[in-house]
Amino acid sequence: MTGKYVATSTITIEAPAGRVWSVLTDPAAIKEFMFGTDVVTDWTVGGPIVWRGVWDGKTYEDRGSVLEVEPGRRLVVTHFSPLSGQEDVPENYHTLTWTLEDQSGTTDFTLSQDNNASAEDVEHSKGMWDSLVKSVKAIAERQ
Repeated sequence: MTGKYVATSTITIEAPAGRVWSVLTDPAAIKEFMFGTDVVTDWTVGGPIVWRGVWDGKTYEDRGSVLEVEPGRRLVVTHFSPLSGQEDVPENYHTLTWTLEDQSGTTDFTLSQDNNASAEDVEHSKGMWDSLVKSVKAIAERQ
């Protein structure tokens, strides 16, 4: 993949950044907002992250690594899905950047995914991420 297109989704959450962070890093919440995915990681920089689940009737095991962890502020991970049909090489990984901006009781939450091959790929990814950030918002605001 040779993509310089970035998909971005942003939402304001009526909860403090610490609460949103807890949602983003809790395996039970991740399963809820990430389409039934089980995540395995210890959230340490340089450590692996694995997402497992079923998508459109196909079992998957996506993988990546944790690049940055700033509790309550920023989480950056790489991501590769074998379901993409692409070769498992670094240039086919996306970087997912989760940014939290505390706004005195509310949080501006942004998720971006780089390395999309085209504007069409961006729209597809943005649709998925728009759904995901709405789910994060719902979870953070109900607890």
